[in-house]
Amino acid sequence: MNPQQPFAYDGFVERATADPAVVGLVLKGSRAHDGMVTRHSDHDLYVVVADDATTDLTRLSGHRTPELDLVVVTLAEFRAAGMPGFERYALARAQVVLDRLDGGIAQLIAEKGQLSAEEAFQEAGGWLDAYANSLYRSLKNHRDGQALAARLDAADSIRFLLELLFALDRRPRPYNKYLEWELARHPLPGWDTDALLRAVDRVSATGDIALQRQLFALVEVAARAAGHGEVLDDWGADLELMRGGDSSPSE
Repeated sequence: MNPQQPFAYDGFVERATADPAVVGLVLKGSRAHDGMVTRHSDHDLYVVVADDATTDLTRLSGHRTPELDLVVVTLAEFRAAGMPGFERYALARAQVVLDRLDGGIAQLIAEKGQLSAEEAFQEAGGWLDAYANSLYRSLKNHRDGQALAARLDAADSIRFLLELLFALDRRPRPYNKYLEWELARHPLPGWDTDALLRAVDRVSATGDIALQRQLFALVEVAARAAGHGEVLDDWGADLELMRGGDSSPSE
């Protein structure tokens, strides 16, 4: 097979399945998300080969056409992929096309879909502080008449808010493209999906101050219940601005 010659997804899957070095095939991206496929969607495929095996398919890693993108990795490399990293959500919601490890490939995908308790706690604490920082800056800029800065900081805060909420549920945050898809099928416990999405949309677009404070009130309850009160308390008197008080925040 010429690595420069385009070839179809089905034909490649057949070829890879016939190769004994291949222990797994994993499809990610829009093709792995029901209802997300468009006429522009390609097939993003991980080809997992045994650690001690050799195969001609290795030379196809990085193959990229409008039909098919290939990543060829060893089993050890696949185990580490996205742990941590940007690829984690994509693999967490990937579909298993081939699993020669008696469910071993599926198990690795399941592990990518759930953060460990310690990992989730550490990440949530960091995201909570980042969220509070952007929220505080947005509110302070609004107070000082810096409308553009206030809106930009509000938009930044939404990124950190979503990271936080998914970390609290021990899940990797979905890419923006899949946020609505993910929440429709896997809602965040304790959050009304429609209300959350409306708030995310409005705050990102307008920096709505009252709505930012309403969100923070809900976040504060959830964060303290999860054991992150110390992160919030470190903000001291500045919490009053986030809550809607009249305190004069520090610069």
